[in-house]
Amino acid sequence: MEVTNTKRRHLRVKSLPIFSLPSTGTTSIGSFSLLQCTKTELKRFQNFVKYCPPFDVVIDGLNVAKMFPKARESQVLLNVVSHLAKQNLQVLVLGRKHMLTQNSRWRRVEMEKMQKQASFFFADNISEDDPFLLYATLHSGNHCKFITKDLMRDHRACLPDAKTQRLFFKWQQGHQLAIVSKHPGAKITFQHILSYDTVVQTTGDSWHIPYDDNLVERYSYEVPTKWLCLHRKT
Repeated sequence: MEVTNTKRRHLRVKSLPIFSLPSTGTTSIGSFSLLQCTKTELKRFQNFVKYCPPFDVVIDGLNVAKMFPKARESQVLLNVVSHLAKQNLQVLVLGRKHMLTQNSRWRRVEMEKMQKQASFFFADNISEDDPFLLYATLHSGNHCKFITKDLMRDHRACLPDAKTQRLFFKWQQGHQLAIVSKHPGAKITFQHILSYDTVVQTTGDSWHIPYDDNLVERYSYEVPTKWLCLHRKT
């Protein structure tokens, strides 16, 4: 066997048939229930998204704000939003209404700065974030990415069969951005989203095998960055 430079199969999931956007009267996206919110709130969110331009990035605000437990949550979120806004990206932040209340974790002045740089939707405090996150991402088109540290394992497990779970996993790999900054105040960096599928691939006389060095830990939506490429000698 010898190393080969044969191209790998691209990771392309342009749409998710099972996750077609619900109509105004529907309360789920595939197996993702929107019933954790009131019908009034659901309609308010659907109208909000309908009349907004397509977003480039959708952020789970509370999830991202809690990346660094000892840091002030509004400051962490402000750093991420400002970083994306400087790139002239259309950003949507999904939050909860309690984020608007001044306290030691959420400063009103920082929230006001963010609201000048991004669109915000504040859901009721008891509502579930993930369905809103998926809805807004799908509505904005295939270019849109989303940011959350949630692995969505529970959601994936609720899907009806292994094929659909694999389809969702591939879509997640191609759309979920991972923040790799190690501490508060550090420069915001994201792990690069690869464009090829991370499964063993073959073209008949060559094989491409993804692997991790030294049992590297990574989230389920993150992909191995190294490949063993083999070619059969003739």
